[in-house]
Amino acid sequence: MKNFAARLAAWWVEPGPAGPPGHLVPRWLFLRALGVIYFSAFYSLLFQIRGMLGPQGLLPTGSYLEEVGKAMGQARYWYAPTLLWFASGDHALTSLCWVGLIASVLLFVNFWPRGMLTICFVCFLSFIAGAQDFSGYQSDGMLLCAGFISYFLTPRGWRPGWGEQGPPARASLFLLRLLWFTIYFESGVAKYFGGDPTWRDLSAMNQYYQNGPLPTWVGWYAHQFPYWFHHSTAFVTLCLELLVPWMLWLPRRARIVCFFVVTFLQVGIILTANYAFLNYLVLALGIFLLDDVFLVRFLATSRCNAVRTNLQHASAGPWYASLLKSFEGPTEPVSLLLTTPTEEASKVVATADVPERKAGAALTGVFEGIALCTKTFLLLWVFYAMAFLMLQQISPGLPLPAKPVAALDPFRIANSYGLFGRMTWARYEIEFQGSNDGENWVAYPFRYKPQNLNEAPGIYAPYQPRFEWNLWFASLGTWRENPFVIRTEEQLLLNTPHVLALFRSNPFAQAPPKFVRSVVWQYWFTDRTTKRATGQWWRRQFRGIYAPALERTSEGKIIVAEWPQTFIPPP
Repeated sequence: MKNFAARLAAWWVEPGPAGPPGHLVPRWLFLRALGVIYFSAFYSLLFQIRGMLGPQGLLPTGSYLEEVGKAMGQARYWYAPTLLWFASGDHALTSLCWVGLIASVLLFVNFWPRGMLTICFVCFLSFIAGAQDFSGYQSDGMLLCAGFISYFLTPRGWRPGWGEQGPPARASLFLLRLLWFTIYFESGVAKYFGGDPTWRDLSAMNQYYQNGPLPTWVGWYAHQFPYWFHHSTAFVTLCLELLVPWMLWLPRRARIVCFFVVTFLQVGIILTANYAFLNYLVLALGIFLLDDVFLVRFLATSRCNAVRTNLQHASAGPWYASLLKSFEGPTEPVSLLLTTPTEEASKVVATADVPERKAGAALTGVFEGIALCTKTFLLLWVFYAMAFLMLQQISPGLPLPAKPVAALDPFRIANSYGLFGRMTWARYEIEFQGSNDGENWVAYPFRYKPQNLNEAPGIYAPYQPRFEWNLWFASLGTWRENPFVIRTEEQLLLNTPHVLALFRSNPFAQAPPKFVRSVVWQYWFTDRTTKRATGQWWRRQFRGIYAPALERTSEGKIIVAEWPQTFIPPP
C-alpha cells in the first residue's frame, strides 16, 4: 500500500509523457505570456506604489504592518506574507518593483524560469499583502494562483529551451486547466444564480460598456448598438461561461474548438474595457486547450526540432505520420551524448567509489522523497481549496471542512471568482478639486479616468492605474468605507510629490491650495448625434460633494470646511 501511494504521488506530480499529444509548446508559450503579464503588473506599480503605499502615501504600508504586528503577534508573517516587514519605505517599495520587473524579463527570455517565477511570485505577493484597499481585485488572485501552480509546471535548468527533458507534470497541468475552468464557470454561476435579475431578463449588457472601471473608445461604439444586440450578447456570455467551459473535459478536437470560441470572447472584452491584465491572463491560460500536435505546425522548423524529436521518442500513433508532414527538412533524431570511462577508471569506480556512491544515492533518495511529498501535499491542498470554493458557490450547504481553505487566504492562491455577477446601473466619478478662496474650484486632472468630455476613452490594459480603479470602486460606496479618499485630500493640501504623481498634472504647482474637496459627477456616453455635433464622448451632471472638504489653516492645521451631502451610491 505504501509503495502504491508513492507511485501514485509520483505519477501525479512528476513530469508525465510529452506526447502524444504533448504540451511542451503550450507550456513554453504560457510561460512567455506569464512573463509579460508579470511585467505589466510591476511596470504599472513602479509609477504608483510610492504614492499609494509609501510613508507619505495614501495607505502607508509601514503603519498598516505595525498594526498587524500588534494584533497578530508572531502569526503576522503568515497573515501578511510580505518582504516589506524588513523595510517599507519608498526605496524598499521601488526596489520590490524593480526586482519583480527584472525577474519578469528574465522569465520571458527563458532564463532560469523556476527561479524567476519564484521571485515574481514573492514580489507580487509582498505587494498584495501590504497594499490593503489597493489589492482587492480578482485579477490579483488569478495571477498569484497561476504563478504558484506554474512553478511546478516549469522545467528545471538555467536555459531549458522547450524543456523536453522535463515535460509538464500532470498535476500542475490539470490545476491550471481547472483554474481556467473555474474563472469561466464560477463567473457564469454568479451571473445567473447570483440574484441580479438583469442577467435573467438579458438586460445586463444595456449599460455595461459605459459603466465599467475604465471604458474604451471601442466600448463607446458598442454602446450605440440597439437593445436586441445587447440582449444577444448577454445570452451569449451566459452560454460561454456556463456551458462552453465544459468542453475542456471533452476530446482534443472539442478543446481546440473551445479555444477559438473563448479567445474571440476575450479579445472582444479587451477591446471594449480595460480590466488590467485579467483578460490577458485568462487568454494565456486557454493555451492549455491546445497541444503540441496542433501548435507545432505554426513554428519555424529550426525552432521545433526538439519538440519533434520528443514526439518521435514518444509512443507513435496514427497522428505521427501526419505530424511529420508539417515539418520541412531532415527528421534525424537527436543522439544522446554519453561519456564512456576508460577500463582503468571503471575498475577504480567499481572498487573504491561504490560505498560513497551508495551513500550519495541514499541521501539523494531521501531528499527526492521529501520533495515528492511536499509537492504532492501542496498541490493537493490547492486542488482541495479550488474545488471547495467552486462547490460552495454551486451548493453553499455542503458540509466540507473550511479551515484548510481559510489557511490559504493570505496567499491568494485559491480564490472564488464571480466576474460581474452584479451589474452597476450608473456611472459616478469622484473628482478632486482645489481652491484658494472656497468659491472657484480647479480640478486635478486624471491620467486615465473619464473627465474631459472631449477626450476619447483609451485602451490601456494590461497597464493598471490602481489609484483610479479604486476611485471607481469608491464611488460604489461611501467615503467612510474608503479612507484613502480623505487621505488624498490631505496630501493634496500639502502638495505631496508622490501623491501628485498619480495625477496627470498639478494645477497648483506654485503653492498648495487652501481648500481641497472631492465631488461626484454622473457620466453617460453621448449618442452619435451629440458626438457628431459637439465632438464629446461623454456628458455629465454634478451630484454633490462625496467626502468632507478640507481646509489648511494659516497655522498649518487641516480642518473640515464642509461636510458632504447624503450620497446614494449606484446599485
